[in-house]
Amino acid sequence: MDVQDLFTSCRRGDLHSVQYLVEQKEMSLNVRDKWDSTPLYYACLCGHLDVVAYMLESGVKCEPNTFDGERCLYGAFDDDVRHLLRKYKVLSSSPLRRDLYEEFLGRLLKKGMYDDVFFHIHDSVFSAHKCILSARCPRFAELFQERWKGRKDIHLTHKLVRPWEVEIEVEYIPDVIKLAKYCRLPRLVKLIEEKLLQSKSFQYTKPGFHITTLVVEQPVHSKELQLHLGRLADLALPPELYTFVSIEFPVYADICFSVQHHDFYCHQVFFCGRSDYFKALLVDHFGEKDVTNDNIQIVTLNDVSADTFMQVMYYLYQDSCELTEENVYGVLWAAEMYFLPGLKRQCGIIISRYINVENVTSLVRLARMFSLPALENHCAEFIVNNLNTVIQQEDFCSLVKEDAKIWVREELTIAVTSLMMFASISLVSCRHSVI
Repeated sequence: MDVQDLFTSCRRGDLHSVQYLVEQKEMSLNVRDKWDSTPLYYACLCGHLDVVAYMLESGVKCEPNTFDGERCLYGAFDDDVRHLLRKYKVLSSSPLRRDLYEEFLGRLLKKGMYDDVFFHIHDSVFSAHKCILSARCPRFAELFQERWKGRKDIHLTHKLVRPWEVEIEVEYIPDVIKLAKYCRLPRLVKLIEEKLLQSKSFQYTKPGFHITTLVVEQPVHSKELQLHLGRLADLALPPELYTFVSIEFPVYADICFSVQHHDFYCHQVFFCGRSDYFKALLVDHFGEKDVTNDNIQIVTLNDVSADTFMQVMYYLYQDSCELTEENVYGVLWAAEMYFLPGLKRQCGIIISRYINVENVTSLVRLARMFSLPALENHCAEFIVNNLNTVIQQEDFCSLVKEDAKIWVREELTIAVTSLMMFASISLVSCRHSVI
């Protein structure tokens, strides 16, 4: 229902509703309806400049010379909307407030991000991670175990490999498809072919518009990337804690966490790249270190259970984990300790499903303690809808009294501050009068 509300709000120009759905309900701005239209398209079509501006600032997808970008430009209500679209040009396809995982994935491309393999291509060097390439591409997994086994520097000279081409012109798409087929990436081939067909259809029906660039992305609700990286978390599990994982390629682990006598063979790039706690623990760690037989550093964690650590580990790899009413509070404490605001937010969403008259007051306190405004809002809605019952709870009355005391204290502080400022101004005025 929230998706339909987003489209309706964009058509009506209801900026406050759009902001609420994006910031509180965490709706994606890049969803599509059955006509393959986005919320931005309707906002442009109806000429709601403030809504369009907000969506662009929030990172909605609208690249120039692409299907979505040209369609919004073509359907824009007036020149003001067109000027705004051209002004922003290339934008991220993910809302800014939910970019923690996306930013992490982007940082993986930077040299020195715990990389363990380097590709030398046409006088350029590109760093990468064997574990990620193996999880994403069967062909790479084979090469790392066969032709490239044990090698850290790999030289590629094939003419189809053009690493400097961030944006590929449409005329080179057949070469890209050929390379994707060689790497056994059928999903990528399908996405490229669908985008190419879509762009050709748009140009045929809209004479004068020319699409020169294809932007190929996973569908908004696709979890394919997360599932692939989640396979690395599967491989990191201790043998005694799994019964379903088949080892398809080496783990390439570079850190071992010992939790309640269970050894998790993990990858620093995910832990240090997503958590400042683990970055400080591993990168800035001094003193003697325990190592495995493979010379992998062992770090013992004494303040978390194996089950809770397992959920944290899956979140770090795939941005999600299995949260239940039984384990969510332990995971929430761990998320707070390990500086993982995204995991805290997910815990808040799960907890909000179990609000009742008996626990709503304690959940309000919990939401405030862990800075979870969305959970507190859910509690407030529940209280409003069940006020006659909730108001009879003793702990709720205590909460109201506590809030009242805080309010009075804050108001008194403001009043005293204002009085002191007034007195100071009056004193200065009197001195000037005497002079």
